[in-house]
Amino acid sequence: MKRMVLVTGAILIAAAFSWSQSTVSPDPSDTKPASTNAPGREYPKVDSQGRATFRILAPDARSVRVLNTNLTKGPDGYWTGTTPPLDPGFHYYTITIDGVNVADPNSQGFFGAGNVRSGIEIPDPGVDFYDMKDVPHGEIRSRWYTTASGETRQAFVYTPPGYDQNTKTRYPVLYLQHGMGEDRRAWPIQGRTNWILDNLIAEKKSVPMIVVMEDGGITPGMGGAQGGTGRGAAPAAGAPAGAARGGGGGGRGLAPMPFVTAVVNDVVPMIDKTYRTLPDREHRAMAGLSLGGTQTYQITQTNLDKFAYIGIFSAPFGFPGVETGYDGLLKKPAEFNKQVHLFFVSMGSKEGATTGRSIHEELDKAGIKNVYYESPGTAHEFQTWRRSLHGFAQQLFK
Repeated sequence: MKRMVLVTGAILIAAAFSWSQSTVSPDPSDTKPASTNAPGREYPKVDSQGRATFRILAPDARSVRVLNTNLTKGPDGYWTGTTPPLDPGFHYYTITIDGVNVADPNSQGFFGAGNVRSGIEIPDPGVDFYDMKDVPHGEIRSRWYTTASGETRQAFVYTPPGYDQNTKTRYPVLYLQHGMGEDRRAWPIQGRTNWILDNLIAEKKSVPMIVVMEDGGITPGMGGAQGGTGRGAAPAAGAPAGAARGGGGGGRGLAPMPFVTAVVNDVVPMIDKTYRTLPDREHRAMAGLSLGGTQTYQITQTNLDKFAYIGIFSAPFGFPGVETGYDGLLKKPAEFNKQVHLFFVSMGSKEGATTGRSIHEELDKAGIKNVYYESPGTAHEFQTWRRSLHGFAQQLFK
């Protein structure tokens, strides 16, 4: 077993916040607009303790609430209030006005939980691996293409620094999937994939690689979203083993999602044709967060001839189980370990064990080499997955 320990910090999904309105006002000199605000918007503001102050114009409203904090109405029709300290990282949120959830006009829009909603970034003191730095930068490119069946699709593709200058260089590829209720925008925007890779490459901790972020089709109403609701329905901490894995354990009967075949039939061939890739399994990886991790299980199980590196970030469903997984290869650890160069499993320490820890323990017991990372103090949220990508990328293609 190999255990990784990265920076500390904490984050909770907004639905898990349980506090009421804070009565302590922050020092104005200690606050600044959140980095996720719409251009030119002063609020919400964040102070050094991670508290967020909101100011919403709703003169006819009877109640306004945000992040489980009740705001107070002023004579000018603005509602204001300050939350207690929030955990570091990115949080989705909505404003609840008289019982109706709406987006905050002061925030940028982020697609999550199946709709466009607001988001706020709470700085993690001393942590900068996902911040923009003065280093050579790659690019996030928009690639529209037509599938074999005639469907028009879009992928976001990260190309590393120097890609356009080093015209004879070919690169390995990581296929990186979002979670339930999100789409191809999640990793480049909420996840900050490009800055994480830029910084790692500049520090020579990661090899330059192409990263492909496609739409996995697991937004509610789009189909293919078996096995859960919300953004992955991670089991609560302390839930019994198998609680999130469908009784029989490991999501062993989970129906394949439509995107599973699209990756092999459409996405990989398009990427290999369009970009300067190293088009073989030794230089191809796949990873996903939450239900995107489930898709990663499903895709890699039947395509080990195409993927030699696997990353599962907080996937509460889909582990096939040692008995039948990977066409029985999990019962042949020597053979599996020879084929799969990296099997990376991660979760946040505030998540239930079935999102990662129990799977890691099952793999260990079966003699399957795996790297397990547990993000300290974080839940089923992007701070966990940013850290997971940061650790996973450092071990790829080496």
